Amino acid sequence: MADRKLPPLNALRAFEAAARQLSFTRAGQELHVTQAAISHQVKALEEWLGLALFRRRGRAIVLTENGQNYSAAVREGLDLMEAATDRLTKRQDSGILTVTTLASFASAWLVPRLGRFRALHSDIDVRVAASDEVVDFARDDVDLAIRYGNGHWPGLEVLPLMTEEVFPVCSPALLHGAHPLLRPEDLRYHTLLHDDMRESWRRWLLAAGVEDVDPDRGPGYNLSALVINAAVDGQGVALARSALLGNHLAEGRLVRPFELELPAEFAYYLVHPARALQHPKVRVFRDWVLAEVAADRERAAAAPQITGHHTSYNSAVPGQ
Repeated sequence: MADRKLPPLNALRAFEAAARQLSFTRAGQELHVTQAAISHQVKALEEWLGLALFRRRGRAIVLTENGQNYSAAVREGLDLMEAATDRLTKRQDSGILTVTTLASFASAWLVPRLGRFRALHSDIDVRVAASDEVVDFARDDVDLAIRYGNGHWPGLEVLPLMTEEVFPVCSPALLHGAHPLLRPEDLRYHTLLHDDMRESWRRWLLAAGVEDVDPDRGPGYNLSALVINAAVDGQGVALARSALLGNHLAEGRLVRPFELELPAEFAYYLVHPARALQHPKVRVFRDWVLAEVAADRERAAAAPQITGHHTSYNSAVPGQ
């Protein structure tokens, strides 16, 4: 795009005020500057345009024909800028807060908690944009994000939220029948359920010392929440991510057949531009998310570690 040939904004504002008031003195009072400053700005604008905008008649001023036409266009342009700025400012200060995160995290962790947030802050309307795309805060209409990764997003404020563990889960029905899940080796008789990170099963089986189970077999889903749903339905054994299990374990829809768990490669982070904290709604939501994460940690520390058979199976990643 070619460079815009526009005169200085201050000169346009001075001209518009003087044209409307037909007085440099009153224009200066309106813009909180001196009459001489208005006169200087108007003269600079006339020199930039190469034509006269006012005629001086004694102590009074009148618009030239060019000045009349130009003042109408400048006034319209300034009105549009003012309206756009007002809309943007009101949106930033309004009760609408947009947060983006992964669809699985939104459905399993964030959305089930938003009722508690609204009970505390009924004046803030949270809009969740569930997407795997990394948003551009300078372009997209988003206040903050909860991202899953290594925590490296230059130019943004990055606040660690939670790590997670991965471990097998299944329907309680799979603990019984012809091939009950008693040991990790028993996985050879069951379907493995996968999300997009199929390497997770390979890593877990290696840590458990299981060599005769194909880590790649079994259906896959592009959302971790779908994997969990399939496990609840008894379709196989899922390698669950602790942050995405919701209440399935606590309410008995799923059980952990084995105790072995591994730390996930990535973690969850709260991400936003530094300027976002200028808005109270962003600070309130950030503090609420941190409080929810802290409460989760306390509940996890107090809860007994229950597996499907209440047996201990201790193993470690080879070489550790």
